[in-house]
Amino acid sequence: MSKIIVIANQKGGVGKTTTAINLSASVAAAEFKTLLIDIDPQANSTSGIGIENQSLSVYQALIGIENVENCIINTYMPHLDILPSTIDLVGAEVEMVSMENREYLLKHALKSIVSMYDYIFIDCPPSLGLLTLNALTCADSVLIPVQCEYFALEGLGQLLNTINIVKKNLNNDLAIEGVVLTMFDTRLRLSHQVVEEVKKYFGAKVFDTIINRNIRLTEAPSHSKPVILYDATSIGAQNYISLASELIQRNEPEKK
Repeated sequence: MSKIIVIANQKGGVGKTTTAINLSASVAAAEFKTLLIDIDPQANSTSGIGIENQSLSVYQALIGIENVENCIINTYMPHLDILPSTIDLVGAEVEMVSMENREYLLKHALKSIVSMYDYIFIDCPPSLGLLTLNALTCADSVLIPVQCEYFALEGLGQLLNTINIVKKNLNNDLAIEGVVLTMFDTRLRLSHQVVEEVKKYFGAKVFDTIINRNIRLTEAPSHSKPVILYDATSIGAQNYISLASELIQRNEPEKK
């Protein structure tokens, strides 16, 4: 049975896209059939996984002018596909406003392919607009990246409030998958304080795996690769492999 996980935080610069790329690649490396959906008009997940100049994208699937099957691209990683984004998505929210059942467009578009995958990860824009709302409406759960820096919890109340509203009105089954701490610097006391604060706030929802600040992790997107392919021995790659393992264990203690 497939699981749809939205990676969301309306605060920018928290490692959302880095997590989307590297977590999906690490889950695929564990031989689970994985789809990464890039619903962010900036298309950083798309370029970060080596896809450029594609003619079809999530935009056509969302608006309903193309079947989603025709928009999905096989990546160079076995078990990992991507539903890419393009700059076309910038105007999608304006178009969607007047459409019927506008919050369910993505759910409707994905209906025919959901069963083909074990895990579907959705990288959202750093905002709580219609695109993010569509992702939350079709998802099983939300994974929230939180950076180990000052103001880490800023805006999280708003995100949690949105999740509760979606749960109440649009998607009764929506749950919080967990919180992943990113950009951890072992040398900084502040990083350790943020970890304590987030664990106090979210308790058992916080993943044990913490994503460290790592130069290889930062370099990988410029080479259009997940860090697991750019430098599998790096701390960043090991962190995301560990996070993927923890996520899989939470969801299926025994692999099917």
